[in-house]
Formats: sequence, C-alpha cells, structure tokens
Amino acid sequence: MASFPPINPVYPSPPEWLQESASHVWLPYAQMQTVPMTLPAVKTEGVRITLEDGRELIDGVSSWWTAAHGYNHPHIRDAVTKQLEQMPHIMLGGFAHEPAFRLAKRLADILPGDLNHTFFSESGSVSVEIAMKIAVQYWINQGARGRHHFVSFRGGYHGDTLGTMAVCDPDEGMHTLFKGVIPEHLLTDIPRGAEGEAAFDQFLKTHAHEVAAVVMEPLVQGAGGMIFHPPETLQIIRRCCDRHNVLLIVDEIFTGFGRTGTLFACHQADIVPDIMTLSKALTGGTMALATTTARAHVFEAFLSDDPGKALMHGPTYTGNPLACAAANAALDLFEKEPRLEQAARIEAQLKRELEPARAVKGVQDVRVLGAIGVIEVDDLKDTEWLKRRFIEEGVWVRPFANIIYTTPPLVIEEADLRTLTDAVLRVLAEWAQK
Repeated sequence: MASFPPINPVYPSPPEWLQESASHVWLPYAQMQTVPMTLPAVKTEGVRITLEDGRELIDGVSSWWTAAHGYNHPHIRDAVTKQLEQMPHIMLGGFAHEPAFRLAKRLADILPGDLNHTFFSESGSVSVEIAMKIAVQYWINQGARGRHHFVSFRGGYHGDTLGTMAVCDPDEGMHTLFKGVIPEHLLTDIPRGAEGEAAFDQFLKTHAHEVAAVVMEPLVQGAGGMIFHPPETLQIIRRCCDRHNVLLIVDEIFTGFGRTGTLFACHQADIVPDIMTLSKALTGGTMALATTTARAHVFEAFLSDDPGKALMHGPTYTGNPLACAAANAALDLFEKEPRLEQAARIEAQLKRELEPARAVKGVQDVRVLGAIGVIEVDDLKDTEWLKRRFIEEGVWVRPFANIIYTTPPLVIEEADLRTLTDAVLRVLAEWAQK
C-alpha cells in the first residue's frame, strides 16, 4: 500500500487520527498517491475554519459555495437540533411531515413563475439527473417517443454522475476519460447577441424532434471556469425553447440563493424555466439536500389513471426531515437578514479590490458578479504552490482550471473580505514572478 499522507509542507505533523486513518478515505478530486495539503479541520464558525493546530483560515469559497450564511448560524443549528430530537428521519413514501411539505410550499412561493412542484433528493448531481428523467418521461407520457437527447453548452458543468457527465462540457478535463461510456448528447456554444440567437435557433430547429430539454447554468457557468454570460442569453434560450417546443432545465445549484446578487439568477432575466434544480446553499451548508422543481404543465403530464405514467423515483432519504428543517431555517434567514444587500456590498468591494490584478503579468481578465470574484490567467501553473501560499496567508482559496476565484459567505465582513482580497493579490503577484 502506498504511504499516506505524503509530507505536507503546510501541515508536517498531522494528528494521530489523521495518520492512522487517512489511507482508508478516498478523497474527492485527488490523486491519492500524492494528496498534497490535506488539512485537519476541527471547527467552523462564521467565515472561519479552525485547524487542529489552532490556525484559522478565512473561507474564500464557502465550502464549495454552500455556506451562504456562514458556519454554525445559531438559527439553523437550533432548527436542526430541535428536529433531531423530534424526528431525524422518516420515509416520504406513505408519510408526510411538516419540514418537507412546508419547504415545498415555501419554494413554490419564491421561485419564478409557476415552478411549484418539488421533488427532493440528496445531491445536486442527482437533482439534475431527476430533472433529465422527468424531461424524458414528460414526452413519453404524451406519446412522443424518441425525444431523449439533451442540449448543453460548452463550458457547462452539471455534476459527476454518469448521467450528468453526459451534459457537461466533454473537453473540460474531468470527464474525458469516460468517452464511449456515457451517452452522447448535443453540445453547442452558449448564444450571445442576435447572431448567437440565430445560430441557436437553427440548431434547435434541426434537433428539436430528438431533444427532451436544454440544460444550462444561468449567468455563470461555475465549475467549467466561472464563465459569465448576460441575462439576455437566458432570454434567448427561453425564446428558442418556446419556439421549438423544447423544455428548459435551469441548474441553479451554484447560482441560487443570492450568489449572483438576486435570490435566483433567473430573476435577472425575468424568465421561468420548465424545471429548476437547487442544492448547495439550500440548507446553508449544513445538510445534504437538493430539489428538482417543475412547472405545472410538466407536473400535469404525470397525472393519469395509468400507474405507469407516475414518476418512479425515490431516493431513500428523499425529503429527509433534518435536511428540510435546515433548509427552512436557511430560508428564514433570507427573509430576516439582509443577504441580498450583503451580496451587493461584496460585489462592490470585489470589483474595487480585485481590479489591480489586471496589471499583473499573466492575468487575462478580472470579472465580478454578485458574491463571485474571478481572476482568469493565461496558464495556472504551480497550483499546489498557490494553495500552499494562500494557507500561509490565512485564507482558504482553491484555484482550478485557469482561474483564481473567491465565493465568500454572504455574511463576510468588510475587513475579512479585504484580508481575503489582499492575500489573493499578494500571492498572485508572487506567482507571476515564478
């Protein structure tokens, strides 16, 4: 067996529990023979992660974009504690419980248009697969067989399961190994402007007879490289889908709950998708939960005297009461605390404080939207060196592809955000000289 963990320049003396058990854990997105910089975390609070040796890191990525309200918010913690004492879990097949049913109603009240029928699952990838399954069966239930392909966009990312890999950009790096195993769907450029609309319209006209749905991330293609597009692009895609009778699935797993400056990115384009997926910040970064919500006309295609037209899907922990209690508490915070105002303040500060990066050698672009700040470089060399230096500066930032980015918790204070941006600029300047 390979030795593990390897020498960690940031944490040379890991605690006993990590040394004894590290070889038994298969970590995400990691080459397990090397696995650099596995840090033992022992506590989270607000925007800070505390390591076993007492060091604190300001979290610049919100634990993969989940901790919108910061860590250990007392309102969410109290709601989960109360639910744990009362009923941590019960199957949703045959039973109803208040946390899930109340959450579904609350989502119907705040989501765009008539998105008002929610199916619960445990992860973002699964919620997208459920959306795809719903889209295919929507057409089958209406006698339109053969519409089982999906249109997705270059730069897009929707998850790592076999089904969702098939609607990610096949050249973005993580999924090329599976070519020939995953289904091949239809890939095109995301449309921009009149010329882009004409091209996309023709694309759908050619393929509509075989397409179940278009799948997209609104305003920001996240894990594909934080690629931005304007609200007009969403309007173009919605118009073209309507014109050719194609369903539109919008993946708001990353963009939902204030990250782009509005509660949902779709609000900025004033469009209503046929199906929307949510996860990540849904529970404020506390519990695994995801939702797939459909409009009325989609839901009604499953209503029939024929049992075979029902949606035959049911994860064991679907509608888990603990997770739904956390999500309800997280929604309370969007109602009671000024999250969107905080996102606007973060946006203004990021624009101001990241702008000097444009003058650094190797920087191609600096872009900001809501609580998302991105520095794009020509070649992200020495990624592990960058991660190590950020830790030494007391911040948690994880560059990938060709970007250095930050998506801080929406509750981050001005001083902590300045510490974060100062560290990014300082490390970036050192990196440019390497």
